[in-house]
This record gives sequence, structure tokens and C-alpha cells, in this order.
Amino acid sequence: MAKLLGVSAHDYSCDNFFRKGSKMSNYVTREGLGKLKEQFEEIKLKLKEVSIKIKEARELGDLSENAEYHEAKNEQSFLMGKEAELDQKIKNAQIIEKNDKSDVIVVGSTVKIDDDGDVMDYTIVGSDEADPLVGMISVDSPIGASLIGHKKGDKIEVRTPAGTSTCKIISIS
Repeated sequence: MAKLLGVSAHDYSCDNFFRKGSKMSNYVTREGLGKLKEQFEEIKLKLKEVSIKIKEARELGDLSENAEYHEAKNEQSFLMGKEAELDQKIKNAQIIEKNDKSDVIVVGSTVKIDDDGDVMDYTIVGSDEADPLVGMISVDSPIGASLIGHKKGDKIEVRTPAGTSTCKIISIS
């Protein structure tokens, strides 16, 4: 994988690798949407806990020198941002419907490619579910975007930070 991508596994797994200057997709599997909803509910519970911490810290008196209060307010701010982000992702989610009969690569396809003798399997998913280390790549990544719309037997060029690589599509499922 690192050969095609031209980066180390650590670099490839970083959130910012694919986010530089591009709008991320809203694709998600039903399972992934369920996980987003679970995270959203967890954040809501944490926000309730933090509001109790803030109330208790206020009761201690002088807020200007109250470290517990400031820490709780910072945590509340972070959690509110995360809550808003998850809410938007859930509202805008586009569910990936697997179509096993498609001979063209789409989001949800599993693809086997040959990159100069290195055979790799990838499943094309949305950015929230991407985990390149287990073969789940984002449709927004350089290789994911390059694969979309191609067929078995096609040779494609993939532009990465390390340069351009050519690979052949062996199979689509």
C-alpha cells in the first residue's frame, strides 16, 4: 500500500492527509451511520455531565481563579462543536447501497488492483469510515477518487504526494 500511496502507514492514516483543500463526501454505510448516531448520543450524555460540573464549579465562588470551572467550560465548548459536527454528518449522510451487479467501481465496491506486482484489495467508503490500514479507503482519497467509474482491466494513474503510480484493476465486487 505504501508503494502506491508514496507515504508511510502513519502518514496515510492521519486525518489531515486527505482533507487538505478538498470537500469531504457524505457517504456512509448503514453500520457507519449507526456508529455516528451512537457517538452523537454519547456526546449528549457527556454534555449533561459537563453542565453539572460547571454548576458545581460556579458554586465554589470566584470564577476568575476557578480552574475547575474553566476546564469544564473548555470541555463543554469542545463537546458542543463535536455534537454540531456529528449532527451535520448524520443529517447529510448518503447511505451506500451495495450493487453487486455493477461492473463499474462505485462507492461501496471492493476492488482488487495490481500495482507493479503488489496486489491489494480496497473497499471504497466515505471519509468517516476510511481505515486504509485494513483496506477501507475514502472515495475522497487520491486512489479512491482515481478508481471511481473504472472497470475491470482498466489501467489507471494515481497521483499522490510522492508522485504518480499506474495500477491495473483486476476485479470488482
